[in-house]
Amino acid sequence: MKISLLLTCTADVLYPASARACVRVFEALGVEVIFPRLQTCCGQPWLNTGRPDGARRLALHFLEVFEDAENVVAISSSCADTVRNHYAELFPDSVLLRERFQEVAGRTYEFCEFLHRVLGVKNMPSHPHPVRTTYHSSCRTLRGIGLRGVAEEYLGQMLGADFVPLAENETCCGFGGSFSVKLPEVSGRLLEDKLQNITATGASLVASLDLSCLTHLSTGAERLKLNGIRFLHLAELMAGALA
Repeated sequence: MKISLLLTCTADVLYPASARACVRVFEALGVEVIFPRLQTCCGQPWLNTGRPDGARRLALHFLEVFEDAENVVAISSSCADTVRNHYAELFPDSVLLRERFQEVAGRTYEFCEFLHRVLGVKNMPSHPHPVRTTYHSSCRTLRGIGLRGVAEEYLGQMLGADFVPLAENETCCGFGGSFSVKLPEVSGRLLEDKLQNITATGASLVASLDLSCLTHLSTGAERLKLNGIRFLHLAELMAGALA
């Protein structure tokens, strides 16, 4: 099986280790990883800020780069959600384009979703160096991709008693793309509540499937001097377990 990796801007700029871990996981499972070098941003920031013309240009470029891919896998839930659920609606006047976008959307997955729903990975090995870990499930993972409980199941298999569920796990962390800029007071309160719940678990590590959430959470933790907590993508834990 082959996958074409949609790297995402955040992974490219801020979390290259997460991207490399994603590749290592797929290779350990016998999946060939293709990286289309002409890929760019998926256009989500343009959608979030009400600029459909820019989003349309990037959507058409995505189609040019990924249309022939066997499977497209994004390392971040929000980008997979953008491709799957928002591209086709950008072209209401073109039946042909909508059909083409819907067809590639049917082959586009979030990383953990692909492991579970396509590869059928049911069990992960124990991690050789487990630490007390909790998990933040992003809004796009839950409501965009529709993935619930899968990452937590994998974490329990890898970490055993060192995996601690997070209270109010389905509550937004406060990022929400441009929401955090437009409504900083609301965003900040949501962030503080989320970090309080994280601190209550006693975890020294927080995993997630959305890199934008990890950025928001880690920045807030740094500001509040929660220096004992690390934030990383689930793929990094999986790569360590599979190694």
